[in-house]
Amino acid sequence: MGTQRSASTATPLDLLQMTHGLIVHHSLCASAQLGIADLLKDGARSTADLASALRVNDDALYRTLRFLAGQGVFHQTAPNTFANSPLSEWLRTDVPGSVRSILIYRGSSFYAAPFGDLLYAIETGAPAREKADVENAFAQLRRSPDEGRMFDDAMTDISMLWAPAIAAAYDFGKWDSLMDVGGGNGLLLATILKEHPRLCGVLTDQPQVLERARQRGFWSDLTGRVRFEPLDFFESVPSGCRAYLLKNIIHDWNDERARRILLNCRRAVPDDGILLLVEYCVGGENTATIGKALDVVMLTLTGGKERTVEEHRDLLASAGFSLNHAGPVSQDVMILEAKPGS
Repeated sequence: MGTQRSASTATPLDLLQMTHGLIVHHSLCASAQLGIADLLKDGARSTADLASALRVNDDALYRTLRFLAGQGVFHQTAPNTFANSPLSEWLRTDVPGSVRSILIYRGSSFYAAPFGDLLYAIETGAPAREKADVENAFAQLRRSPDEGRMFDDAMTDISMLWAPAIAAAYDFGKWDSLMDVGGGNGLLLATILKEHPRLCGVLTDQPQVLERARQRGFWSDLTGRVRFEPLDFFESVPSGCRAYLLKNIIHDWNDERARRILLNCRRAVPDDGILLLVEYCVGGENTATIGKALDVVMLTLTGGKERTVEEHRDLLASAGFSLNHAGPVSQDVMILEAKPGS
């Protein structure tokens, strides 16, 4: 995510330059919301043409695209005329690996607004949304179907970036049956089942999430190998599988709430079974990592946290699991394998 300048070469302007990330963020998210890259898929167009199609201000659109072109996102080909660049191609809806839905989510008030109150989170350790007396993030998603779908779409596309590597990084097939706990739209489970053809799976999540999952096209080749079960993992986790998978679930919660989820998993996982956690790596001191960035996201949005391997080991032990192995998916993501019994 970048390199650290030495103290002898750093300048005040270097520090100020870092704050431009806010401008990049909101400009990218706005262009994703507008669907600019989709409109440019057949070639360059003038901002007047784009503004007319989108019913937005021509000059404001031009200035935003000019800024993004300076960042390598879009390419200015002539005065007031832009085309897609290799980076903006990933904002197209029809491109495999598109991140458009992720940027729409990250530009939403649900995600972006709480960062204005990050200082409150630092002062109190509580999610920033609590300052404005806003409800729990996941309660808000349950209450608002539109925001729930936006969140699901973003999480599905994030899973799409990692699912093949996760499916290949671990021998899930040796456990015969796998339950994806809080598995959302089910892309990761579907990818794992296709990678391991003898494996059967169970997708669990809240009822409204499962209803959206059933409408996805992931299951056409998996008839008879997957079923859906509603879940509130703070109350219980269904039994019946050998392996239980939680991808980026534990990081959403503080230690107390995470332990409650893990205790319910311990009641479900058989003595000869396994618990698998997919989480981000925090990384070493003075290094920039995705895990450290997302740790601040968790602090701000949910009150959760990214954890080191040792912190995961202690948390798992407190819920009756023994960490058996921590293996890499990439330099940013790891799979933790934990056995029942501490």
